[in-house]
Amino acid sequence: MVVPLTADHADEVIAIYQAGIDEGNATFETTAPTWEQFDKAKLAEHRFAALDEDGRVLGWVAATKVSDRCAYAGVVEHSVYVHPDARGRGVASALLKALVDSTESAGIWTIQSGIFPENIASLAVHERAGFRVIGTRERIGRHHGRWRDVVLLERRSPAIN
Repeated sequence: MVVPLTADHADEVIAIYQAGIDEGNATFETTAPTWEQFDKAKLAEHRFAALDEDGRVLGWVAATKVSDRCAYAGVVEHSVYVHPDARGRGVASALLKALVDSTESAGIWTIQSGIFPENIASLAVHERAGFRVIGTRERIGRHHGRWRDVVLLERRSPAIN
């Protein structure tokens, strides 16, 4: 079940975020933010948690504004993380669908993300969700002492003119 992500999910969301960080192919971050930092940075209307039948968080998706410039009012960047034990069960797909539905309802025309090329599972689930590869930003940043590339993806809404 996918529900709005709230402070009730904070501990599990941050733990899942840290698990993704620890695996090494999810983000340039090295430490998950506090809930207060996460809450402040993520758009409240475009963040969701996937829960199991017992109410445990299996994964989350959240979006941030790309820019305060009015030309980019319809563009957000997102992150999606799934608990290691819940992968391969459609959790990320369900979360991305919830994000697409909420952003399209709000008039947002582009969702973008940067994914390490080694994160093949994430690239595949995004492609299935209608994202396309824009290109690869080579050696865009250092991560644990080595240069990393990032594949830039976007989903342009066919519903927003």
